[in-house]
Amino acid sequence: MISAVAEKYGIHPQTLRMYEREGLIKPSRSEGNTRLYTEEDLERLEVVLELTRELGVNLAGVEIILNMREKMAAMQKQIEQFVQSLNTELARNLRQAPPEPQHSLIPVARPIPSEPPGVETQPRARRRAARGQD
Repeated sequence: MISAVAEKYGIHPQTLRMYEREGLIKPSRSEGNTRLYTEEDLERLEVVLELTRELGVNLAGVEIILNMREKMAAMQKQIEQFVQSLNTELARNLRQAPPEPQHSLIPVARPIPSEPPGVETQPRARRRAARGQD
């Protein structure tokens, strides 16, 4: 209820009503039209109070920040879904990939593994010595 929330956060009930009018918080209503605040509403109120009290952001700025946070959360969820579907597709393609031929008529070039730092093959060492880079 509005009185309990106002007391808990040390603000006037009118402030909560103003935040609701501005669309910063959206408590649900009971059949008797009493405002009911969920945990999500209270978390959002805490963000509003932190922005206004501690950071000095005005209500228009708070609205922009809250909208951006919602959009960022939605984008994060989309990215997670994309990565999950990509991983599923990759796993499916790996299972369906044809086996590599054991004996081919044309040799298949394989990438040469890179050398560990500080270890050089003879040809590279000779080239560097010839350029005077020893």
